[in-house]
Amino acid sequence: MKRREAFKMYLKPGFEKEYEKRHGEIWPELRKLLSDSGVSDYSIYWDKDTNILFAYQTVEGDSGSQDLGGTEIVQKWWAYMADIMETNPDNSPVSIPLQEVFHMD
Repeated sequence: MKRREAFKMYLKPGFEKEYEKRHGEIWPELRKLLSDSGVSDYSIYWDKDTNILFAYQTVEGDSGSQDLGGTEIVQKWWAYMADIMETNPDNSPVSIPLQEVFHMD
């Protein structure tokens, strides 16, 4: 069964272009892991007034992108992104799930 997930993260000020650059060059093995895990239709939006990143994805299966932290490639990605985002002690991005309150097909 497919489900929609949304969450927010925090970008450090001044790193907007770098964040976009790194995601434009996302590692093929990370893209494959996400896809193989059932993550699709994945978009991240930036609110320039607050530096909040809003992420949306469709997930089929048990694991969304935020549930893959036990994999080596995701841990490497987190370490790679840690200098430009607010992170937890394990380098995972501070990520807050958002509750869906409306959807229209």
